[in-house]
Amino acid sequence: MELPGFPVYLQLSEKEFKNRIEKLYRILNACTLCGHKCEVNRHYNRGICNSGMNLKISSVFPHFGEERPLVGTHGSGTIFLSNCNCKCVFCQNFGISHLGEGDMISEEEIASKMIYLQDIGCHNINWVSPTHFAPQLVKALFIAREKGLRTPVVYNTGGYDSPGLIKILAGIIDIYMPDIKYGNNKNAFKYSGVKNYWDIVRVSVKEMYSQVGDLIVDDFGIAKRGLIIRHLVLPNDIAGSSEVLKFIADEISKDSYVNIMKQYTPYFKASNYKELMLGITMQEYLRVLNRAKELGLTRAN
Repeated sequence: MELPGFPVYLQLSEKEFKNRIEKLYRILNACTLCGHKCEVNRHYNRGICNSGMNLKISSVFPHFGEERPLVGTHGSGTIFLSNCNCKCVFCQNFGISHLGEGDMISEEEIASKMIYLQDIGCHNINWVSPTHFAPQLVKALFIAREKGLRTPVVYNTGGYDSPGLIKILAGIIDIYMPDIKYGNNKNAFKYSGVKNYWDIVRVSVKEMYSQVGDLIVDDFGIAKRGLIIRHLVLPNDIAGSSEVLKFIADEISKDSYVNIMKQYTPYFKASNYKELMLGITMQEYLRVLNRAKELGLTRAN
């Protein structure tokens, strides 16, 4: 299956692509890439995300543990970015996200790694936690396009993205894959250190959907374009799962591809919170799955 204008970033003129890059880099003068809007000049200082100007990555490899439409037979070409704008107390990748493990890399080098992932057959280029490095990654994508990149890009985010950032990415990203971590602001702040998360993620996900629509797969079940939503079920309904699913059904699409995840494990600092000390029960997980069915979410699993 070949989609018209696929991948979308191939259709962007050189002039417009460079204009988007300039807009993104200007944001770094007083950073508002994410919901924190810390307005730090990232040319000289680090933002709340603990990142300055230089790209930092943890690993680059074909990932076979992602969603089936991304993995296919050759894997998702995953690039794990170091640091994060969310500070989840239960983060399973806390060494990368909280402690900033990884190596500095230039935009030119990351472009070459994208080409490498394409050359070994990966079905997509999967940017994991890209928000705080969006300007650098888009510049790297421009360089990779000049070198022959023809593989769709997955924007794999925690959902705490400025809606303004997502608008700038229109026509650049084929597949958005946001987490919707919480259905209320209170728990998002308590357990992930993000203010107004529920308000921000709803606007940003709506913008993502307006750009790419429901997930489209080819004849082999490989994702080509669209929205994939992740939601991790947390114990004691800390995630507010019913509110999240109702938002998706009512304000996004009942045909949304929703991965309802049951693998919560009390990593990192979760043991400091009695309500997070244990994994979820099968009853908790099935309750969320059944709620998705009640709401008519046909592609929730």
